[in-house]
Formats: sequence, C-alpha cells, structure tokens
Amino acid sequence: MRIMVLSDTHVPRMARDIPKKVYEEAGKCDLILHAGDFTEVLLYKKLQKINKIVAVCGNMDSKELSMLLKPKEIVEVKGFRIGLTHGWGSPEGLVERVYEDFSKDKVNCIVFGHSHHAFNDVYKKVSFLNPGSTTDKIFAKFNSYGIITISGKLETELVRI
Repeated sequence: MRIMVLSDTHVPRMARDIPKKVYEEAGKCDLILHAGDFTEVLLYKKLQKINKIVAVCGNMDSKELSMLLKPKEIVEVKGFRIGLTHGWGSPEGLVERVYEDFSKDKVNCIVFGHSHHAFNDVYKKVSFLNPGSTTDKIFAKFNSYGIITISGKLETELVRI
C-alpha cells in the first residue's frame, strides 16, 4: 500500500493550486492523508475526486473545513495505526507535543504539519512524518510531500518537489 501525505497546502492563500506532479502522484497512491491547513474546502473536494482521503483541520482552515474535519484522526492500515493531526504552537517542541497527544493511542506512525518544515524521523519508537508544504517555503528550504509505504512494515519518506 502506498499513501500520499500532504499538509499546509494553503490553497488559494499561498498558491492557486498544488503542483501537477502532486496530483499525478495522488492518483497512483491507495490513500491520501492531509494534516490540515488546506485553508479553503476546494482543494479537499478536488483531492476527494482523485482518491480516498483522510484529513484533519488545521489552524488556518476555514470555518467550513473546521466543521467538516476533526482535529485528530487515527487511521488503521494493514495492521498499522497512523495518527493524523495538524499540530500547534511553536515549531520548537512540536514533535513532543504531538507525541503526547497520541501517547495513549498505540500508534506506529504520527503524521503532522503546522511548521511547514519537512521532518522524517523516529521519536520514542514511533515514526514521525511532517511532509512539509507543496506550496509554501516560508519556513523551509524546499517544497515537499510525504509517502508512507506499507508492505509488511511501515516506511516513510520525503519527496522534494
């Protein structure tokens, strides 16, 4: 199973749309996870037409999205539990705060966003993936998205655009 991971797309606030390459990859995956900050509902609806999507709301999302999406989700895929949230507060300590939010949920992986800074590492035996942003480099040196591959084991990677 191949899962595309997005966050902080900020369409149309930071860009008119996400890159064509991202849409192409989304169509090749089995599932899309979005860790919030679409900003407006249009991109969410466009991604729904391409593939199954599980998403959470972020701090910059419209009221419509905030009413439609939860702030936290747990997705079970092939025996693995993936926590999905946007994140909050300062980038400093973000991993620790997000970990604490899922500490009782027995997750194998946590997907988060908020900082726009791509991150792929293990913390306290849990895989962490922040895909960065496909549209905004205000806090990062490059645009990116993430991929989770599940084939007997769960693997995470960052893809630079």
